[in-house]
Amino acid sequence: MDQGPYKTIRDVSGKVSRVIRIGTRKSQLARIQTDSIAAKLKELYPEVTLEIIGMTTTGDKILDTALSKIGEKSLFTKELETALEKNEVDLVVHSLKDLPTSLPPGFTIGAILKRENPHDAVVLHPQNAGQTLATLPQNSVIGTSSLRRAAQLKKRFPHLDFKDIRGNLNTRLKKLDDKEDYSAIILAAAGLKRMGWDARISQILEPEDCMYAVGQGALAVEVRARDTEILEMVSVLHHKDTVLRCIAERAFLRTLEGGCSVPVAVHSELKDSQLYLTGAVYSLDGSDSLKETMQATLSAVNTGAERVEERVDEQVQRVGVTAAKIWGPDQDSAERLGSGLAELLISRGAREILAVARQLNDAR
Repeated sequence: MDQGPYKTIRDVSGKVSRVIRIGTRKSQLARIQTDSIAAKLKELYPEVTLEIIGMTTTGDKILDTALSKIGEKSLFTKELETALEKNEVDLVVHSLKDLPTSLPPGFTIGAILKRENPHDAVVLHPQNAGQTLATLPQNSVIGTSSLRRAAQLKKRFPHLDFKDIRGNLNTRLKKLDDKEDYSAIILAAAGLKRMGWDARISQILEPEDCMYAVGQGALAVEVRARDTEILEMVSVLHHKDTVLRCIAERAFLRTLEGGCSVPVAVHSELKDSQLYLTGAVYSLDGSDSLKETMQATLSAVNTGAERVEERVDEQVQRVGVTAAKIWGPDQDSAERLGSGLAELLISRGAREILAVARQLNDAR
């Protein structure tokens, strides 16, 4: 068992304590998200000292190019994973939607926390207060760097124009407020809420208008797959319903072989032991699309200790997720649901739609 060279410190009394080093992006939102997880870990393990290490990723450096044009699958994760691989940090915190569905060898998602609102939100320019996307004037410019958002909203609101906008939340809001280039921008509601900027949300986009990205609104903790001590430590942070929903979503995306360079969207819901997943693929302008819903039945009781058959050191991963304390058959059902829905769309031409979208995006 390789657990890596752990760091320790000695206090003034001579007592030695373990230091857990947490890697994160340097943005304000990333730090807020990481601090929230660190607080949970400190509450659970008060004897451990936590050290947060901020890093700059490729996605943070390239701000003049649309994400879909950069062509790098790990825009916001690669540098963090390199530090994890070199034992410079013990775990890293990500927005789950930034993590590819296939992780590099030796890594796993050790925890997925309770999901914040996964929907997208409209933030209006101050001069458009009281408006909605439907009521904005003809040819109003909407800022978004997401092909998924643009494809759905172009079809739903054809009177609007969509333009790329890059940068962290602070930067994009400043671009909106300081100039009149954009009538509104589209952002993830979860990020705005975590920043305490709920008041900036003018409209939450329901699934009928815009379905969300795979994993959107959920935070993930990535660890070295063989580091069973850290894996066991963070596993208590798993939120069962969120894990099952996100396994289904990630399986859907993995089977489609999609990513940020193509418009793929989902909506999931778990109620009364039924897991519902809606998935869709779109052409870049939204004129061509496929959308279907499937469901799977989960066990009625799946959290009792007597039902747990997997151990952390058995390393059962499903779309990159290790969740030993969540009933394995339910995880399998969620994974099959996502893959099955993707296969249904593929049988109806999904890959052809995505191939054309990818070619057109590359040619832009």
